Amino acid sequence: MQSLQTIDNLGDRMKDSFKFFNILTEGERKAFLGFCESRHSEAGGTLWREGDKDNYAAFVVSGKVGIKKKTEFEGKYMIVGTFAQGTVIGELCLLTDHPRSVTAVVLEPVEIVILNNSDFEKLMEDHPLLGLKLLKHIFLVISKRLNRSTDRIAKIF
Repeated sequence: MQSLQTIDNLGDRMKDSFKFFNILTEGERKAFLGFCESRHSEAGGTLWREGDKDNYAAFVVSGKVGIKKKTEFEGKYMIVGTFAQGTVIGELCLLTDHPRSVTAVVLEPVEIVILNNSDFEKLMEDHPLLGLKLLKHIFLVISKRLNRSTDRIAKIF
C-alpha cells in the first residue's frame, strides 16, 4: 500500500496527464490510487512478455513503452505501438484471464502505476461507481485503438 503523500503526489501528476483522472473527484483519485502501486523501470527493461499470465494494467505516468508482437520468424518482433505519458496499457488483462498477447518493453525510463486484477475486483466491490467510471474509460480507450487499427488495415488494401 502506498503512503498518503505518494498518493497525493501521483494523483496531482496523473490529473494533469490522464483524461480519466480529470473526471474523478479528489476522493475518487485517492481511493483509486489506494488500490494501485507505482513502479519505475529503466530503458531496455521489460514490463511483461507475450504469454505471461500476470493480470495488471499499467498507467504510464512518465516515459515511453513499446508494445511488440512475435512474428512467424523465430526471435523476430514487430513494434505495434508506442505509448507515453497519459496512456493506459495492458488494460485487457483486468477483464480476462488470458495470457499476455504482446510484450511491453521500456523505450525510455518509465514510471507506471499498476492496478492488478484482484485489486481491480476489490475496487469494483468497494467503490462500484468509481469502477464503472474506470470501465467506461477502458472501453473508450479500446474502442479508439480498434478504430485506428481498422483504419490502418484498410489503408493497406
